[in-house]
Amino acid sequence: MPGSTKAMAVMTIVGLVLVSAYSVALGSNGWLWFGWVVLGALTAGTAMSRKAGP
Repeated sequence: MPGSTKAMAVMTIVGLVLVSAYSVALGSNGWLWFGWVVLGALTAGTAMSRKAGP
């Protein structure tokens, strides 16, 4: 896994922890979860494109 993809994966996990903590402390926010889903989809797409590449 190249450095940029690994960094995105770490940011996605950290984002999940932060959004979960925010939801527990202050209540759920749909936009935060939507943003995390988009970040997760981008990370997955990047990881899959790296594997499919030459």
